[in-house]
Order: sequence, then structure tokens, then C-alpha cells
Amino acid sequence: MIDRYTRPEMGRIWSEESKYQAWLRVELAVCEAYARRGRIPADAMARIRQRARVDVARILVIQERVKHEMIALLTSLEEQVGEDSRFIHIGLTTSDVWDTATALQLRDAVDLLIEGQERLEKALGMLALRHKDTLTIGRTHGVHAEPTTFGLKVAVWYTEAGRNLERLRRARATISVGKLSGAVGNFAHVEPDLEAEVCRELGLEAAPVSTQIVQRDRHAEFCAMLAVAAASLEKIALEVRGLQRTEVLEAQEPFGEGQKGSSAMPHKRNPELAERVCGLARLVRTNALAALENVALWHERDISHSSVERVILPDSTIVLDYLLHLTTFIVEGLDVDPARMIENLELSHGLVYSQRVLLKLTDAGLPRQAAYEIVQRNAMRAWKDRRPFFELLAADAQVTEQLSADELKSCFDPAFYLKNVDAIFKRLGLIQ
Repeated sequence: MIDRYTRPEMGRIWSEESKYQAWLRVELAVCEAYARRGRIPADAMARIRQRARVDVARILVIQERVKHEMIALLTSLEEQVGEDSRFIHIGLTTSDVWDTATALQLRDAVDLLIEGQERLEKALGMLALRHKDTLTIGRTHGVHAEPTTFGLKVAVWYTEAGRNLERLRRARATISVGKLSGAVGNFAHVEPDLEAEVCRELGLEAAPVSTQIVQRDRHAEFCAMLAVAAASLEKIALEVRGLQRTEVLEAQEPFGEGQKGSSAMPHKRNPELAERVCGLARLVRTNALAALENVALWHERDISHSSVERVILPDSTIVLDYLLHLTTFIVEGLDVDPARMIENLELSHGLVYSQRVLLKLTDAGLPRQAAYEIVQRNAMRAWKDRRPFFELLAADAQVTEQLSADELKSCFDPAFYLKNVDAIFKRLGLIQ
């Protein structure tokens, strides 16, 4: 991933240095387990601990010649450790080390994602509470529907953030799996109890059964969960974009002092951060599809998944980390305009209260379809003539025969639509 979207802590996890350090960590953990069993002499193990280091520059030079990353690492270690290097990589195949080390990197990466998701959830909860009673218009199909509150809109995002937090925690468990079962998974050269011990020392679960690799349904599930989390961020960003449109202008993303929106039009204040979230979320979704393509491999393993994972695993975690940070910044700095929300609520001439009038008429005894036709007729006229819906209804004999003036007027009280807001917030644990 390019530096523009890479935050330093996540970027370090996926550096070449960190990758080879993870490989060496696995190799040394295996050596320690053999040493405890007496297969590696104590003095040899002490020398291995002291001398074995990652030298990325040397590894890359060797790799140019041997065209194999693991052999390049092992050759580098042989140069450092000397004769005792014969105890390194006993009974292992490349994927034993690579997959187990990748699990360590993914676990570290998802821990950062969990922290980011927790920060976002907290920010959304605070925004929802701040605007719990801020009246706004709910829209379906992009059209005015009924009154609601901005806090309720945000509360939906808050609960979805909580679900994504749980997904990321499950993703951590799904991917925290290693294996040392050898070239075809049958433990021909390494005993199962050694695998279990090493994985336990590394904080991983041992795969119950494997081929040459940890099965890629795990990585596909991991990437799918990241994609769902990214889609939820896009959902928030898309709403911000919609609310920042000139003709809506109910909320705007942060815009700093001295910031510019357009090289040509000085008046522009564009939702470019939210647009960036929407764009980058597409990458995470696309990578999930690539991860699914990696599930089916030839026999006990081919290498077609490897080149894909070199891209999608770092990129998906790096991008989601960036998106979580960016979305939290938008949420924390969101410029909400309650007065504009009221203005927009009134743009539809009171039509948003149509269902209340419909139900009042049916309560008064009219058949539902007859009541519907009366209300719809007046609603369409209010749209066309741009006249207050209430006035048209009050002048309609079919309405006044059923409802008194006070009964009709009561249908146009927005407070009616907010009566259960506190109950919803209590469900979410946002208020007591």
C-alpha cells in the first residue's frame, strides 16, 4: 500500500524487517522446543539465541541468487550461526514457518483494527447522545418520509460499529492459527505435540488438521470480516456525502483553517474525506473476493495464493486501519446544523405527516383504502401547487366529516415521532 494511506504502526507490522523477524521467531520457537526435548544441545541453543539475527539487506542479496525467500533467510542464518545452523528448520517446510509467522502478523494487525473500531464506536455513541433529540427528516428512496432524530440515525451506525467490533474479535480468533505438520500435513518429520507446544508459546492455536498450509477459508473469512467493517464505514461516509449536498446541507465533514476545496472554485467545501472512505472501501471488498479465490488450491497445496496474499493481507489491514482513523476523525468533527434540518423538514409542506392522518381517518371509521385515496389526493395537490398539506386537508369535507380541527392539527406534531427515542437509546445502553 502507498505511504499516503499507511499509518506508521500498521505499516511497521508489514515491513520486510517485521516479516523476517516473525519468521525467525517461529524458527527459534521450534529450536527451543527441540532443545527442551534434548535434540538440540543446550550450548548450541545458547549460541543460536545469541547469533541468529535478521539481516534484511543480506537476505535480499542471497534471494537474488537462490530465488527462494526461505532459503535466503536460512542461508543468512547459516552465515551468522555457523555449524549450529544445522539445528534450525529441522523437519519444517517453508509454509510451516510462513503461515505461522503470517498468523502472528495478522494477529498484531487485527489488534490495531480492534483498537480503531473501539475508538470509532465510542465516537459514534457520543455523537448519537449529543443529537438524541435533534429533529430531522428521515428519507427513504431519497424522498422525505417521516420525522426522526439525527441521533437515531447515528445510533444505527453505533450498533453496527459494535457488531463489527465483535466480527474483528472473531477474525482474530479465526486467523490466530499455526501449523508445523510438514510438507503434506502428516507430521512425518515433526511430532504433533511439538507443534502444539510451539503454537502455544507463540499464542496461537494449532490447526487441527492441515495440508502443507493453513487452510485458506480462514484467510477468506478474515478478509470478508474486514470487508464488512469497511462497508459499514462507507455507509457512514455515504450519508455524510448526501447530507453535505448544497440542497441538503444538514451536516458537513471537518474543514480546517486554510483548507481549500477546489483549484478553480474558491467557494467549494467538498466532502472529500467521506469520498475517500467510499473509494478505499472498494479495495477492501475487492480483496475479500481475491481471498475467496485462494480457498481452492491443487491437492495439498500450490503457490497461486501466495502472490495474492502478499498484496491483499497487508493492503486490507492497512487500508481498514486508515479508514477507521479517518472515519473517526469525520465523526468527531462533524458539523451538524439542526436549524437546517428543521428547514428541510418543512420543505415538503407537511406531507411527512400523511401516515398519521391516514391512521386517524381509519380510527374514525373510514375503510383504509378510502382514507388512503383522500390523503394521497391532497398530498399530490400539495406537491404540485406547493400548498400546505394541512390547509388542503382542513378544506376537504371528506376529512372534516371524520376529524375535528384539533384532531387534524394533532397529526402534525413532530413530537409524536420522537416518543420512543429514549426507549431505543436505553436498549442500546446509551442512556439509563
